[in-house]
Amino acid sequence: MNNFLKISDIGNLKDTVKEAIDLKDNPTKFIKLGKNKTIALLFFNASLRTRLSTQKAAINLGMSVVVMNFTNDSWQLEFEDGVVMNKDKSEHIKEAAKVIAQYCDIVAVRAFASLKNKEKDKAEMVINGFKKYVGIPIINMESATAHPLQTLADAITIEENKTKHKPKVVLSWAPHPKALPHAVANSFVEMMHLQDADFVITHPEGYELDNKITKNSIIEYNQEKAFENADFVYVKNWSSFTNYGQVLKTDLDWMITADKMKFTNNAKFMHCLPVRRNVVVTDEVLDSENSIVIQQVNNRTYATQIVLKKILESL
Repeated sequence: MNNFLKISDIGNLKDTVKEAIDLKDNPTKFIKLGKNKTIALLFFNASLRTRLSTQKAAINLGMSVVVMNFTNDSWQLEFEDGVVMNKDKSEHIKEAAKVIAQYCDIVAVRAFASLKNKEKDKAEMVINGFKKYVGIPIINMESATAHPLQTLADAITIEENKTKHKPKVVLSWAPHPKALPHAVANSFVEMMHLQDADFVITHPEGYELDNKITKNSIIEYNQEKAFENADFVYVKNWSSFTNYGQVLKTDLDWMITADKMKFTNNAKFMHCLPVRRNVVVTDEVLDSENSIVIQQVNNRTYATQIVLKKILESL
């Protein structure tokens, strides 16, 4: 594997998930694989789980780690071609990417959607700029439209907790005071298309995701109906795709509550974190025995580690 930009880049998802679960028994088994190799983690947005889990995964494989925050540690980069750089951008991706490649063997990039210009966000200018010019393997630590490391961890977590071959999995929208990107939801949908599961997406009307991603997924506008007999409830907010980046609904009637979870088949509650308590989900649900959000966090390390292992093996 040369790059990991979307969940389908992983190849066989089922085999990769099994390999990641096996890795948990001996996380440093392949510590010699990354000897004398360096990974650069480039952050254009804030991070907690992604930064720590990626560093931990690299360390488990014996790699050196370089971290740079482009919000305050570096020159601001320009990604558009043919521009006159007489404003706030001091360096172009053409030079910056090639500079980074001199010092590292793998680069990982995190850059959120602007939620202002749909076409620019869909064009993935940051991640694709690095892909075009860096010349070394690149990993997506969340881009404008995708978060494949998170969704690989989600796949691992579902596999570890499912009690039947074909579980029912519900992706539910929930309220949030801010406009949020579609990346986590998009990648989760793409991952579920690779799974043997009954999959339902539920959200208020007006919050439809990109139909090129949802394809023939079942969409249910009645949240409680969608929850019926669910084995997993994965919760995430996203802003409107049609009215791009807008918050259309501000009341809390789609918040996840214990009463709503009673419609499920004693479902496990999942969320990528960070989560707004008593806005997205009540304390009662988030702190319950059925909440597996911390297990998801733990699996972020092994999801990243299996990706790094595959890339290192191809170097």
